[in-house]
Amino acid sequence: MELTKELLEKLALLPSGNVADSNPNGGVMDPEIRPLDPTLHLIGRAVTVDCAPGDNLALHQGIEAAGEGDVLVFDCKGYKKGGHFGDMMANACQVKGIAGVIINGSCRDAEDIRALKFPVYARALCPAHTVKETLARINVPVCVGDVTVYPGDLIFGDCDGVVVIHKEDEDSVIPKALEKFEYEKEVIRRLRAGESTMSVYGFDKLVAAKQK
Repeated sequence: MELTKELLEKLALLPSGNVADSNPNGGVMDPEIRPLDPTLHLIGRAVTVDCAPGDNLALHQGIEAAGEGDVLVFDCKGYKKGGHFGDMMANACQVKGIAGVIINGSCRDAEDIRALKFPVYARALCPAHTVKETLARINVPVCVGDVTVYPGDLIFGDCDGVVVIHKEDEDSVIPKALEKFEYEKEVIRRLRAGESTMSVYGFDKLVAAKQK
């Protein structure tokens, strides 16, 4: 599936819940991986980077390897005691047109990164330094937030969290998510007109059947 400008604009309207509900694998990352700025959406294809915890040399290599529209997925093994990613790196990513960053670990310079309006998701914030010793393994499968991410997977993030859509599933997941979004607009119209969730969703019939 080509991520055209038109499609990206449509996807930016979707809540992550619509995507997760339409994804056969769920693909929802551990909720501890949170956005620095919950007002931003994150959509793009994964460039995965296997990193050593407390070492950010691999992150610099990942930034060099990624291209416009990509989402960098850094597996720092959940390490929270070092600022793997900061505002200098965020600036470098933004200049290259990288769509955003997910860090299975901690980052720093959150205030400056928020000012850039650049999407970053991380497990924690920590100002501590990191070393630069271990080389990256780029575009290999990584496990981030209990989800295996493969190179080229579609990454979707918003204020609620991150959903990973495997490339082989996206042709079915995306249309279902867009359809669900349109359906929910009609549900909201009916609710605002005075109907209850019990009647709109047919839960009144479900309850009646269970009470027999």
